This record gives sequence, C-alpha cells and structure tokens, in this order.
Amino acid sequence: MLIDGFGRKHNYLRISLTERCNLRCQYCMPAEGVDLTPSPKLLTHNEILRLANLFVTSGVDKIRLTGGEPTVRKDIHDICSNLSSLKGLKTLAVTTNGITLAKKLPMLKQCGITNLNISLDTLVPSKFEFMTRRKGHHKVIESINAAIDLGYNPVKVNCVVMRGFNDDEICDFVNLTVDKPINVRFIEFMPFDGNVWNVKKLIPYSEMLDTVAKKFPTLKRLCDHPTETAKNFQIDGHVGTVSFVTSMTEHFCAGCNRLRLLADGNLKVCLFGPSEHSGLMFTSDGSFWFLCYLLHMLSFFCISRVQCQYVLHCTSIAVALSMFTSDDSSQVSLRDPLRSGAGDEELREIIGAAVKRKKASHAGMFDIAKTANRPMIHIGG
Repeated sequence: MLIDGFGRKHNYLRISLTERCNLRCQYCMPAEGVDLTPSPKLLTHNEILRLANLFVTSGVDKIRLTGGEPTVRKDIHDICSNLSSLKGLKTLAVTTNGITLAKKLPMLKQCGITNLNISLDTLVPSKFEFMTRRKGHHKVIESINAAIDLGYNPVKVNCVVMRGFNDDEICDFVNLTVDKPINVRFIEFMPFDGNVWNVKKLIPYSEMLDTVAKKFPTLKRLCDHPTETAKNFQIDGHVGTVSFVTSMTEHFCAGCNRLRLLADGNLKVCLFGPSEHSGLMFTSDGSFWFLCYLLHMLSFFCISRVQCQYVLHCTSIAVALSMFTSDDSSQVSLRDPLRSGAGDEELREIIGAAVKRKKASHAGMFDIAKTANRPMIHIGG
C-alpha cells in the first residue's frame, strides 16, 4: 500500500495517455497552444502497462485515463483492454471531452471502461465554440446520450464554472439531472500555466450552492466518501445528482488518495505541486540518475561485499534518492530509471519515496496562482 507521511492511503492513479487534444479550451491552454513533449520522451504502451501494474500491485484499485484527450490516442482500446485485465483493479475510468467518444464508446466499454466523466462547460453551442476555439458541441451531447444508452450510471458531466461566461447556466445544467442518470459536477476555476487565471472569474462553491438552493429548495446533501473530491447533493424527484468540486475555496487534501502519472513518465503526487521539481536531478536523457545509481551501487558493494542484488539495488536507490532530492519533490520521473534498466523493486522504492514526501496540503489559492505549474493539458484533467 502506498501511504504518505500523514497516513493517507493512495489507491487511485490518474494516467495521462497523451498531451494532444482536439480542443483548445481557454482554461487549459493559451490560444497559440503549448509546446508538446517530443514523442520519444513520452511513455510507450508497454511502459504504461508496466508502471500501471506496479501501482496496482502496490494497492491501487482505481485508474482513470486522462489527457490531453485520451481518445485521440490510437491504441487506447488496447491499453484499456490490458489495464482492465490487471488483477486487483476494480475501476477503470476515462475523462474525455466527448468529441469522438460516441463512436468509440461501445468498444471502450467492451475493453473494460467502467466509469465516464465527460467535460461540457456550456449548453450553448456558440459559447462552446468560443470557449474551446473549436466546433463540436453537438458531438459532446451525442456522447452523453450514447453513454446513458449504454448503461453508464451515473454519467458524470464536468463543468468548469467561470464568472461572466457560464455562471448563468448553472441551473440549466442542474435540469439535466431531472430525468437522466447524470451527475453534474461544478468545478471551481483553477489556475494553471497559460489559462490567465483571475480570481474575479472564480465562482466559489458557496455562491454556486446558493444559486442552486434558491432555484431548487428541496436540494439535500448526500453522504460523501472520505476520499471524495466533491460535495454531493440531490434534488427531490431528480434521477441524477449535483456535485461541487471545491479545489480553491475548500480543499480536500486531508482525504487525498490520488497520484498522477503524466504522459512523459513523471509521477505527480499533488495536482498543484510546483512543476519541474523532479525530485531527482535528471539530465534530459536520464544519464545523471543512472550514473548516481551505478556509483552508489558499486561503492556499497565495495564496502559491504553484499552479493544479494535485491538488497544492493534497493539500497542504492535509497541512497541516490536521499542525496539527490530537492526540498520540493512534487514530481519524480519514472520514465528515466525505467529506461535505464531499473527493476520493479527499484521502481517501487522510487514511487514509495515520492509518496512519502507528499505534503499535507497544497497552498492557498493566491499562492497557487503565483506558483509555476504545468499547463493543464500537460497534467491531465
């Protein structure tokens, strides 16, 4: 089990399959787009499966596939099929913008996708085009209906609420829950590199809740799981539910059970952790880490004459970690040691050490806004 220094058990892994996306959402990236990681530096199909298996055998029982847009990855069906066969995995979910989902969903379900989150920030096609800088609103609606027809219950609809853009649609979104098994999830606007975050655009949870409660007086709070990121509600007579993801005004760090494996192989233990603090001082090709590993392995061997490779490798990893970590290791590369020949136990040591260094909580929203972090498309939704 992956347990951090505050006793939190991590059984949920989000895997970003790609940094590419077929939309250009304003809260995710600037109009000109962002520089993508070169393909050779991205995890391959087999590398994703190997790392996922390590996490599952370490106690992870839920995996969510994100992007970019995960459905643009050509081998997504094969990845899903292989992941769903991992012994011990209970949930395999995907978060998608829904543009190409409708035609791919039957096969995705057959390959093991058990849960769906579909992003939709407006019910108005013209506003959709403004926000995403692309057409396709009808395709997202089609995907939501296709998911319902295929028996997904609930179909989660993620809506990032921004003042002056879609705050006038909150109750319209709630109406989606009247007769459909939809869980509308209102998400507070969060700061990431390139999305020009402004506190004036933030609609706090308390304000959204007040808006819904005034229109729907029978709104009632549901019981939340201790690791839940959302505050959940239901309106009497409605089939679906309403949730609020309050990352900015009422964070849920105390119950955090999530880790993120990025498309480039970095393990990010906190969504808002400063970017590019890898935890290990890697060169671009990982040679520095590998050199440190070899030096410590050889030196330890010379001193102790221990012949057991398991003990030798793990000790070397521990020494390298202790000597070459920064004070803020919100991120650590798994790709580099994997490609340098590290075995499963060495990789587990690196993962465990990264989880142990996870902080108690992220900073306040104004500190987050000033902190360097990756664009959302590089992290995964």
